[in-house]
Amino acid sequence: MKLMHNRIRPYAWGSRTAIAELLGEPSPAPHPQAELWIGAHPADSSSLLDLDPDGIPVREASLADVIATDPTAALGPAVLQRFGPRLPFLLKVLAAAEPLSLQAHPTTEQAELGFVREEAAGMPLNSPNRNYKDRSHKPELICALTEFHALCGFRDPHRTVSLLADLQVPQLDHYLALLAGQPDPDGMRALFSSLITIPVSLLEPLLTDVFAACVARIAEGHPGSTEYRTALQLGERYPGDPGVLAALLLNRITLTPGQALTLPAGNLHAYLSGVGVEIMANSDNVLRGGLTPKHVDVPELMRVLDFSAGDVPVLGGHPGRAGEWVYTTGNAEFELSRIELSGDEWDLTHDGPQVLLAVDGECAVQDAAGTSITVRRGRSVWISAEDRGVRIKGDGTVFRATDGLVAAAGTGGVVEALPGTGDEGGRVVVDPGSAGEGDRQAAPRRPE
Repeated sequence: MKLMHNRIRPYAWGSRTAIAELLGEPSPAPHPQAELWIGAHPADSSSLLDLDPDGIPVREASLADVIATDPTAALGPAVLQRFGPRLPFLLKVLAAAEPLSLQAHPTTEQAELGFVREEAAGMPLNSPNRNYKDRSHKPELICALTEFHALCGFRDPHRTVSLLADLQVPQLDHYLALLAGQPDPDGMRALFSSLITIPVSLLEPLLTDVFAACVARIAEGHPGSTEYRTALQLGERYPGDPGVLAALLLNRITLTPGQALTLPAGNLHAYLSGVGVEIMANSDNVLRGGLTPKHVDVPELMRVLDFSAGDVPVLGGHPGRAGEWVYTTGNAEFELSRIELSGDEWDLTHDGPQVLLAVDGECAVQDAAGTSITVRRGRSVWISAEDRGVRIKGDGTVFRATDGLVAAAGTGGVVEALPGTGDEGGRVVVDPGSAGEGDRQAAPRRPE
């Protein structure tokens, strides 16, 4: 059991304040801080700290190296057998001041085939044109710490046709007919592929007319103003990008703190703004569809996309013990829970690896050997599979990341449709184990 030192990724879309303030460091930071990586990813592994009696770090060792040295002790036999000598999940704090790229992730089978194909072609792993960096799928879950905005999954075809038809842009009629005449996944595929590959000579005048129509509909108070406003913002950020039009096909979602989105393989999505705790399978496989200067491979993206359309599951968390919300996804690589500590002591012993991240307040973590670590806001602690009798006590909010082997074996995955959030394309579907409709409102956040 060790306190962790985690790495910050300075992507251009990151916030200069959110991660700095979480860590108690000077704000604003001199450069954007997009993601705090907490785990053993080979590109940027966290370090484990040895502290002196005064709590001052005196040594640190790469978590990836620690796992490689004794994977059974670090991961436990079940995780080691299923995933090999590697931590199966990566935890992050994501702080988006600007939109991320439009993207999707492959299934395990697609990743395996793509990786083998690119290896056979001799494409270097660090090539900017490489799609598959490993053989793994990359399911994800994002839980909001602040109000969080995202595009996620294809909207119901009938609502999409209505939203775009209301713009009254004649140049869109040809494209809309593809979906209006076939309001199913095949029609959505035809519309998306037509928009994402539209020639520049047609795209620029079409975007000009669409943006003018968006402004007009917003001024009229159209119910789809949130979607139209998002298109305008993306168009300003990514001029001449067909991904702006593709974004109008997706559900526009607003999460409140404590709500979460789960992103399975094939789900087209883009985070727009906000701060959240993200957990994912430990993979780098991303297929981009626009809203980015990075490599976009449309044919490969089309192979992995799921064009099923409809409402989006928004998780409030299954109630666990009093004060705990568990965001069950059915993925064997990870499970995430949120714990609201209020002085009670919790037993957190687990047969696999764990990471605890404090996002508010302070807690003390102690194991059966008597090791005790104070974890303040913004700090995290690594708990290996061999750490027994682990207990936590404090006052604040802690996220707990573990493997999902036990949870994956017992999930049923049924969801229930509930009334909308007010976004034209973003009706909420809430996991029925999350205390019903009222659980869409997260537990009150502690003042910061």
